[in-house]
Amino acid sequence: MSMFKNMLRSGESLFRDTIVLDYDFQPKILKFREQEQKRFAIAIRPLLDGHTGRNLFVDGVPGIGKTTACKNVLRELEEETDSIHTFYINCWKENTTYKVFVKICDELGFKFIQNKKTSELFDLIKAQVNKQGQSAVFVFDEIDKLEDTDFLYTILEDIYRKTIILITNYRDVFSDLDERIRSRLSPEFVTFRAYKESEIKGILLERQKYAFVQDCFDDDAFAELAEKCTETGDVRIGLYLMREAGNIAEERSSRKITVEHVAVAIHKVDEFFIKPKDALPAEMLELLELIKSNSGAKIGELYQIFCDKGFEMSYKSFQRRIAKLNEGKYIKAEKKQDKEGNTTLLHYNSVKKLTEY
Repeated sequence: MSMFKNMLRSGESLFRDTIVLDYDFQPKILKFREQEQKRFAIAIRPLLDGHTGRNLFVDGVPGIGKTTACKNVLRELEEETDSIHTFYINCWKENTTYKVFVKICDELGFKFIQNKKTSELFDLIKAQVNKQGQSAVFVFDEIDKLEDTDFLYTILEDIYRKTIILITNYRDVFSDLDERIRSRLSPEFVTFRAYKESEIKGILLERQKYAFVQDCFDDDAFAELAEKCTETGDVRIGLYLMREAGNIAEERSSRKITVEHVAVAIHKVDEFFIKPKDALPAEMLELLELIKSNSGAKIGELYQIFCDKGFEMSYKSFQRRIAKLNEGKYIKAEKKQDKEGNTTLLHYNSVKKLTEY
């Protein structure tokens, strides 16, 4: 019977609540981001007094709390007043002016808008938000995924009292905006610094406390997991590893999550994808297919092929899109040195996403 002593009984689980391990979960208190949240609140505060607010341009590497911090402030604002509309737009999904306006109209409760023109959609938004005593906070997340930014100019010109918050992983995206938008936006810049090792451990320990039954996580296993998360600098990796290690332990009927379970989860982390390929904008999909057809080619050669296919894009913008695909593990960018100097070879990543297993 000893071989069954530490096994889980039917119906037992190591998890208390897996929701707190989701990437989109919003904790009531966001640790170590108090100053950044204060910057959001200060920018929005004038709206409560009937004045227009300040605009923010927010940047920082992935997985360090930009979106969560902003959403926390929006949630508190919604509890404070009904006179300020709050719109959170993920530009990965809503990547054109038309899609942005459809999303805002939907949040405002407008029906039967599918056949309306872009200008007609904005007329509905303007009439609603510009009512006496009303104002709005517009948050546009992942703005580097946008195909056009006409909506920004329109909102800046025609919405009276507003705060606009732009969020991105890349600071230089601001210089790519139209000069008319940059001058009218005149934002304050908020850069999210990377978490320290102690802060990452604190965040993961807090999530662990609510996600798992007491004392089921071996201390050495958690230390190994936290170290990997610190190495990547992305808290989402830590959340993924905790969930995966817990699942592996349950599959093996173990009452403890051990170093062995975490090691298996870490082995899988190189296959980790935050977003599915079919969520990429059309232009990025074209680029990905081009890399797939020319896997192993130099970045300069691929840029030339891309341009020959009729795409108009600066080399700097092309490099930034390559960086996004590499960051998402859709491709692998390999640095090489040859007789001509340093170069980058681009390889299509054919490894399945975890969601496809």
